[in-house]
Amino acid sequence: MAHSRSADARRLAYRQGVEAEVRVANALARAGWTICARNWSGAGAELDIVAMRDESIRFVEVKQRSGSNSNGLEAVGVRKQRRLIRAAKAWMAQSSQPLKDIAFLVAVVGAQGICWVDDAFDLSGSG
Repeated sequence: MAHSRSADARRLAYRQGVEAEVRVANALARAGWTICARNWSGAGAELDIVAMRDESIRFVEVKQRSGSNSNGLEAVGVRKQRRLIRAAKAWMAQSSQPLKDIAFLVAVVGAQGICWVDDAFDLSGSG
């Protein structure tokens, strides 16, 4: 019984996560960003969305939150940041785009909409 509920909960969370990524990608596109990649894997990690506008790039981590008590940022701890940084560096190594403004953007999707945290952490991983 616990296994089926757990599997159902995982399927629901996955579906909500996919829907959240679509909402964020659509919002970025409406704001003039070009979506370069979705669910890009490299260096042992995945980037939810890679978006570019002019010479700016955002590596976007999408977090779906159903509870009002959670802001989603706690899910992007130091360990997760290190994995995202490795993936971002791998993406940049294979990209020929000139980039001047590089940052991580955390998009927390909840019932009230999308909360954007730009420059959420440093590419160097130092803070």
